Amino acid sequence: MKVINKIEKAIAEGRCFWSFEYFPPKTETGITNLYDRMERMYGLGPEFIDVTWNAGGSSSDVTMQICQTAQSVYGLETCMHLTCTNMPREKIDKALAECKAYGIQNILALRGDPPRGQEQWTKVETGFSYAADLVRYIREQYGDYFCIGVAAYPEGHTENPSRDEDLQHLKAKIDAGADYIVTQLFYDVGLYLNWLKEIEEFGIHVPVLPGIMPIQSYGGFKRMTTLGKTFVPQHILDALEPIKDDDKAVKEFGIKLAIEMCNRMKDAGVRGFHFYTMNLERATRLILEGLNFVAPMELVKPLPWNPSLAKNREKENVRPIFWRNRTRSYILRTEGWDDFPNGRWGDSRSPAYGDLDGYGISLKHSKQECLDMWDHPTAPEDIYQLFVKYCRDEVNALPWSDAPLSGESEVIRNHLAEVNASGFLTINSQPAVDGVPSSHPVLGWGPRNGFVYQKAYLEFFVSPAALDALIAKINKKDFITYYAVNKQGDLKTNTQGDSPNAVTWGVFPGQEIVQPTIVEAQSFMAWKDEAFELWNKWADLYENSSASAKLIREISDTWFLMNVVDNNFKEEHAIFEILKDVQPATNGYAAKANGRNGIPGAALH
Repeated sequence: MKVINKIEKAIAEGRCFWSFEYFPPKTETGITNLYDRMERMYGLGPEFIDVTWNAGGSSSDVTMQICQTAQSVYGLETCMHLTCTNMPREKIDKALAECKAYGIQNILALRGDPPRGQEQWTKVETGFSYAADLVRYIREQYGDYFCIGVAAYPEGHTENPSRDEDLQHLKAKIDAGADYIVTQLFYDVGLYLNWLKEIEEFGIHVPVLPGIMPIQSYGGFKRMTTLGKTFVPQHILDALEPIKDDDKAVKEFGIKLAIEMCNRMKDAGVRGFHFYTMNLERATRLILEGLNFVAPMELVKPLPWNPSLAKNREKENVRPIFWRNRTRSYILRTEGWDDFPNGRWGDSRSPAYGDLDGYGISLKHSKQECLDMWDHPTAPEDIYQLFVKYCRDEVNALPWSDAPLSGESEVIRNHLAEVNASGFLTINSQPAVDGVPSSHPVLGWGPRNGFVYQKAYLEFFVSPAALDALIAKINKKDFITYYAVNKQGDLKTNTQGDSPNAVTWGVFPGQEIVQPTIVEAQSFMAWKDEAFELWNKWADLYENSSASAKLIREISDTWFLMNVVDNNFKEEHAIFEILKDVQPATNGYAAKANGRNGIPGAALH
């Protein structure tokens, strides 16, 4: 959706809204960590995000990569910065074409700063001199396909001493076809409110989002305000002076100041706010909490998973549960699958279905980060305990689980910890839910005034001996279904036919029942290749002849990946009762981990 449409909808509903800005990190690790942060901040409910484009386009490929990933993988409406600096027309054409191909419909058109080492801004051959020229060109080439934002300077542009000329330049950008305005940072709210009246009288009538930059450090604040010649009221300088060497106190003051500024603007009728996050999370989150800004549930969680905004997936409303903890991997791998008939994930009859293509399988963290988290296991009990530590939040990730535990695991945390200590190595789970309101802060999703349900689900690695004992127990139950497969592809199941089994569904006023998450054979078999290969990627961290590498590869080569569904969603713990009945020794090891008591962990992976 275009940003302007989202802004106009929020204004029409009379609610406050907000957006976030990020910049491209300089390292691959930084980019990976930014994705983690963006995914978490999705839950804060921004209407959109934007990503900066460094002067001269030096990070343009990274900007494009981040925008594409944010849009298609994490479901964040994304606006890409595009500058005139060192950008000949062919580069602009390429950037716009790629945006359209990726389904990005929003551009923030900027002139940009002078390239590094230059004091004066100069246009390149075939390039543009002003943002208004860039806006006009985009409109000429693409009509109304793109929503275009532009920048404004409430204190006036640093290179333009004439207030009237500054307003004329802004008006020229709007007349060229810009849809909305984002301002440069400021700290004088009175000055900003007066400027709003000024541009209104000048004939500028598009939405304006004030740019809010929380003070994160005293040095950074001084550099930023000096560079932009930003006016800082004396009372702010006075408050900062005695605490300028106390980083924590400066951050806390910055949060308090931003809340006060936003509240004053809100009282004056401002409804939209654009936060310069500096790729940081805490300050923005605390500011939103301090403002009591809570996005509508249907905006934050329209489905139990983040819907992709890629054009070829815009009708996708069903996903297999197996890839839940490796969202980026799932999106990238299924991009090559055929169309999404009836909104599903792909046609299992297609020769492209499940193809493990050129994206490769990888661990999310660097080698050293992985070793720091997972150490050097030499016995099965070490691996059991590693999974238990993940359950206790003592380890932040596993090869199959990119992020720490989900909140909905609270109700099954002790059960999960116990089965991991017994050698059932869980990588995905969900508790049974019997009709909680769709507005529930942890379990809710979808439109308001609805109810959501889910079946208890557990996915884990299990030894062959334990699997046989487990299947014998399951066969005595009426409501339990399972799939189990080893690395070689030997599939065992008690399901009849190939139909998908919905494990989450929602009932909402005025529409059919929504069934967005399923379990079925074809996607499970596609997932198992990646699930087992991740054991090998873990083993590759160690010397090939080491005890750690041999242990991990032995598990990969001999164990089964299993998923279990309790189709009686009114039963809470039947799956765990079955696992408890299978003695730990059956797993093929003495399972000393079961004797290491006191496991109050949690795990929804």
